[in-house]
Amino acid sequence: MKENEVNKKEYKEMCDEVQKEAHKVVLVTGGAGFIGSNFLEYFCKKYPYYQMVNLDKLTYAGNLDNLKECNSLRNYVFVKGDICDNDLVSRVFHDYKIADVIHFAAESHVDNSIKNPRAFVETNVLGTFTLLDNFRKFGTGRFHHISTDEVYGTLGKEGYFTETTPYAPNSPYSASKAGSDMLVRSYFHTYGIDVVTTNCSNNYGPKQHQEKLMPTIIRTALNEQPIPIYGDGKNIRDWLYVVDHCKAVDIVFHEGRNGETYNIGGNNEHNNIEIAAKICEILDAKRPRVCGKSYKELITFVKDRPGHDRRYAIDATKLSSELGWKPEETFESGIEKTVEWYLQNLRLR
Repeated sequence: MKENEVNKKEYKEMCDEVQKEAHKVVLVTGGAGFIGSNFLEYFCKKYPYYQMVNLDKLTYAGNLDNLKECNSLRNYVFVKGDICDNDLVSRVFHDYKIADVIHFAAESHVDNSIKNPRAFVETNVLGTFTLLDNFRKFGTGRFHHISTDEVYGTLGKEGYFTETTPYAPNSPYSASKAGSDMLVRSYFHTYGIDVVTTNCSNNYGPKQHQEKLMPTIIRTALNEQPIPIYGDGKNIRDWLYVVDHCKAVDIVFHEGRNGETYNIGGNNEHNNIEIAAKICEILDAKRPRVCGKSYKELITFVKDRPGHDRRYAIDATKLSSELGWKPEETFESGIEKTVEWYLQNLRLR
């Protein structure tokens, strides 16, 4: 139910019901997006005694269709709103008696940050500040901040990002996320609130917005359009299946040490041309072209984007050794599941 679509009496009854039934009330921001919706589906079902309040502005990247599995669950409530709106955020914290926060909401597409950096600073920095300041006043549990490996900059051919790697962001997106990470750190050291931060590698899987690499490859291939690959296609990322990421967030949220940062990586380094070729091979088998040729013939190199980092790779040893997490999906199994999901759900053209 949308909180802003009910009258005041119904809203109060809904808040009372949430507090009566819940072991604890957790605010999830950005839950209609790619990672947030996968997380809510996983988390709501695993913890039926937690009440989950999903606060999402529903920008172009947020889609309520991503949450069809949650709408019938008693422990899920949706509130439409902007994390930069202090009055709304304060009301949600107060009325729902929010104990914990898991903060996914962010502007996240690098290309968009180059075109419109202001939106990234507002959402990622000011929005995180608004949440932290209200958590300081109202929260009684843990603030889990979801960040990215892009804050560390770029790597050469060797080495890995660790939790002690100096920050060196190279795009407005990564700079805004670095700023939000520093705010979370400051609220731990200054106000003593319970915080954890996780920096993840590139996620992939069901429900990802079509602007991202894998959905773009799948969509353009099936539409018989050129598959655009930046530069020489040799930019390397560490690919993490989204459900593995959700399970890591679960563990860190419950068991991570206060004030600590944990890196989450898939241990799957592949460059963009390898990703495109692998997806084309799967599509060749599952949805062959009418002309009989391979989808690989559609791969086209386009002008590289500004500030395009060459390589990211995560060392997740700390998370593995302290909390026992490791990715369950291999790259082969994860990408098969991903392509199959898009074949079943993608609206072409």
